[in-house]
Amino acid sequence: MSQSTHNPTTRPGERTNWPVFGISAGFLLVFVIASLVNIDMVSAVVNAAQAFSTRYFGALWQVLLLATFILAVVLAVSRYGDVRVGGMDAPEISTFRWISMIMCALLAGGGVFWSSAEPMYHFLSPPAAFPGVTGAAAEAVAPALAQCYLHWGFLAWAILGTLGTVILMYACYQKKMPMKPRSLLYPILGEKGVNGPLGTVVDAASIIAVAAGTIGPIGFLGLQLSYALEYLLGIPDVYASQLAVIAVITAVYTLAATTPIYKGINGLSKLNVLIAVGLMAVIMVLGPGGFIVDSFMSAFGLYAQDFFRMSLNRTNTEWLGWWTVFYWGWFLGYGPMMAIFTTRISRGRTIREIMLAVAVIAPVVTNIWFTVLGGAGIHYELSSPGSVSTALNQSGLPAALIAIVEQLPLSSLLIPVSLVLVVLFLVTTGAGMTYSIAISVTGDENPPRWTRILWGILMGAMAAVLIRIGDGGIKALQTFIIVSAVPVALFYVPQLWAGMKCARLLYEAQKTEEVDKPMIRLKEVA
Repeated sequence: MSQSTHNPTTRPGERTNWPVFGISAGFLLVFVIASLVNIDMVSAVVNAAQAFSTRYFGALWQVLLLATFILAVVLAVSRYGDVRVGGMDAPEISTFRWISMIMCALLAGGGVFWSSAEPMYHFLSPPAAFPGVTGAAAEAVAPALAQCYLHWGFLAWAILGTLGTVILMYACYQKKMPMKPRSLLYPILGEKGVNGPLGTVVDAASIIAVAAGTIGPIGFLGLQLSYALEYLLGIPDVYASQLAVIAVITAVYTLAATTPIYKGINGLSKLNVLIAVGLMAVIMVLGPGGFIVDSFMSAFGLYAQDFFRMSLNRTNTEWLGWWTVFYWGWFLGYGPMMAIFTTRISRGRTIREIMLAVAVIAPVVTNIWFTVLGGAGIHYELSSPGSVSTALNQSGLPAALIAIVEQLPLSSLLIPVSLVLVVLFLVTTGAGMTYSIAISVTGDENPPRWTRILWGILMGAMAAVLIRIGDGGIKALQTFIIVSAVPVALFYVPQLWAGMKCARLLYEAQKTEEVDKPMIRLKEVA
């Protein structure tokens, strides 16, 4: 394919889609206002909706994510894997920076918060997939980490940017459809359906889901850093401190989103990865490195051995609703925007490169990250019961990371570094999702700055209002993520065959172009 600078998603006269903007922003504002008026009522409604969603859609989501991963692997090893997508002969970004951008756009959405806490939760109270395992004992280490690998591994990543990316590459760069979530339905609905009322609903539902999934972590970061400032500097952990943190974070990720994507988000992602690798190396050298390596090998072996059983486990639906199915709903909600983001930064890559980066490399690196932080916490908990769990149970997620790092040598240096890393990861996620939402509202690969600024500030302001209510506001929004995933998941099901179909059409188009190129050159010579 020849390199092209044409923007396939921008059409003459195309501008902000106000119905999509009004539905998505209006819904979020109504949610915040209702929470201010009566948070108990909102929580009750959201919890009931979550229970309904997990009960009637949880099994579908489990099958959907597993099937998506399997098809992504099939695409990677098939002849379609050689297809170079996006209308370019070579990638726009180096491989290291490209993978860094993919990882940082999601990992901060929850991985940074949960990497130190979730392994501890499963260690203390073993997952439903491993009945009979004694909690807080050596035998619980591998099952605890294996469950984290499932939640943050192959299935989670596959739904975020594999089949959806292939569909968007075909729809947007071959058929000139807008770079919006609605274009994921192009193979089924065609151009008329994509540009019709259903397309508006799809765009709005996708924006609501990803905004809900991003606002929550912004609020949690405000709580976590405010807690850390009191712990380190004695600054009172009050709403003013939390508000100040959110204001700074919002300003930084909004600024990053308004700069060219290859400068702002790219630069943040590279810095994130370098600091994360450095922190992991320090923990391995100064901390329980041997325990971490042994735990990773044992847990990954268990995960591989029981992969299908864990993926399809339905023995305790209540537990699944608060863990596995909750995560699947969260990732499904992120899916369309992550597919847009991955499509935007992957021009010139082959389908095989995209499948391997998203569905294999990113999950394995994430699992290693969870093992280093979570494994270190488990080691210290085994050595001194209560050294991590007490802080986690009393003060929640914000305390888990500090409780682990403070037990390492040079903790006075490592705690600030780890907190800076948390901030950078979340700033990257905020910037990436702000950028993707702006693309979805405008259909422009390079959306107007005012759109990016508006959405960046809007999400930060909503996080600030919700934490003013207390933990209930953020938790209600977090729970709502599951509900918002229901409509999004429904148009993910057709991707199981549409992704393969688009890969085949891209393959045929590339073959045709390769045949036509010599003919064109002969005509030019003549």
